[in-house]
Amino acid sequence: MTTTTGTTTTTPTGTADAGAAGTWRLGDLTVNRLGLGAMRLMGALGAPAPRPREESIAVLRRAVELGVNHIDTAAFYFLPTRSANELIGAALQPYADDLVITTKIGAAQSRDGRFEPYARPDQLRGHVEENIRQLGLDHLDVVNLRWGTGLVREPGSVAEHVGALADLRDAGLVRHVGVSNVLPEQLDEALSITPVVCVQNRYGLTERDDDGLLARCGELGIAFVPFFSVGASVAGAIPDGTHHDAGEAEVAAVAAAHGATPAQVRLAWTLHRGPHVLAIPGTGSVAHLEQNVAAAALRLTDDDLATLDGIAPAA
Repeated sequence: MTTTTGTTTTTPTGTADAGAAGTWRLGDLTVNRLGLGAMRLMGALGAPAPRPREESIAVLRRAVELGVNHIDTAAFYFLPTRSANELIGAALQPYADDLVITTKIGAAQSRDGRFEPYARPDQLRGHVEENIRQLGLDHLDVVNLRWGTGLVREPGSVAEHVGALADLRDAGLVRHVGVSNVLPEQLDEALSITPVVCVQNRYGLTERDDDGLLARCGELGIAFVPFFSVGASVAGAIPDGTHHDAGEAEVAAVAAAHGATPAQVRLAWTLHRGPHVLAIPGTGSVAHLEQNVAAAALRLTDDDLATLDGIAPAA
């Protein structure tokens, strides 16, 4: 696996190492802040056919070569012919000692891509064991309790579910506990039950409702891991069918000044939100993967940040 001192200075469009953005600890596990989300390994959102399997395998292997040691996945990332977990196992076993695989449980997805009713606490063990089986592991590094049945964050007590996940940690099936798609009060409730190493919520340049939660995670030493930090902000369809095009001109101007792409600027902005913020952009293309990883070396100026922050001011 490529090693790095975290001082890479290559240009954002060149080949960099994921360690160029520095590292963070998920409990006792150290990861480079630029990681990989596995959801799009099967294909682009809404694509009529899955991505060729060999392309997804190539992305995973190239990611590890570039220093990615944090991969986010879930058993419910699947198509009828394959799953993200199966691809990860096929591409990367035997796993490198420093590779951290983060999974999500709680949500279930039907074959047509829709979320099914949310799991009961007593069903979570089955979700954990299914991820273990698919990945070929004896335990899971980090498991996020994914709350709710869709992208809208749902209120309610997470206590029973978090307690069940803590029991699975005590049984040796889970190493660390995280939460996903949660409200601030739900994080507080989870913390009253067990240590939490990460919060994974939807967040990006034009999706800033969680600015306060992001800051609180930093104060507590908890990783904040945005999902859709690029996809939710780029014009086009995303899973809930909304359309986001705010700030395209500003992002394009910053990108041009750095010889970067707009997606790289959005990733760099995300990483600039704090040393505890991790990025897990997803892709099924080796070329896009290399661009995403190179964004770890992109350093935005104060003027750049002022311009970008002005697109969607803090909530």
